[in-house]
Amino acid sequence: MEKATFGGGCFWCTEAVFQELAGVQKVESGYAGGHMENPTYKQVTSGTTGHAEVLQITYDPDTISYDELLEVFWNTHDPTTLNRQGNDIGPQYRSIVLYHNDEQHEKAEKYLKELDASGAFDAPIVTTVEPLQEFYPAEDYHQNYFNTHGHEPYCSFVIRPKVDKFRKVFADKMKPGAAR
Repeated sequence: MEKATFGGGCFWCTEAVFQELAGVQKVESGYAGGHMENPTYKQVTSGTTGHAEVLQITYDPDTISYDELLEVFWNTHDPTTLNRQGNDIGPQYRSIVLYHNDEQHEKAEKYLKELDASGAFDAPIVTTVEPLQEFYPAEDYHQNYFNTHGHEPYCSFVIRPKVDKFRKVFADKMKPGAAR
């Protein structure tokens, strides 16, 4: 198994997407990219710790590649908005790829440059690519959030449309038996 770490806004939204990918064994919401050890959700959402809300994804590279994970990452959030995803505003919602090794670093930089040059977005991509220094798991109540709180308004109005779009675009990459 290998690991990938991405931040694309609210981790409740991004977790729900990556959990459905074939080859993904585990998705853990957490914090990375900041300067404080063991931050809490309250501290991170204050915008003062430097952390982003991120996912640490454990995946089987024989089933899904890092390149495919990058494709899903850049297609399921807006990488052109600085410190913002929709109504979620602050540095904790920034777009960030935290690489675990040189190969991930090279692939992320290459994908970012090619995507930016392609003109796929009307504005420049602001995603940063940085080495993962430390990953801090979020509190238990943040884990598997959409699957356990799908009835709540935020899930219904913000997360569900994102998941529905993902399911249409990436139907061929979903786990067998996942909702389609």
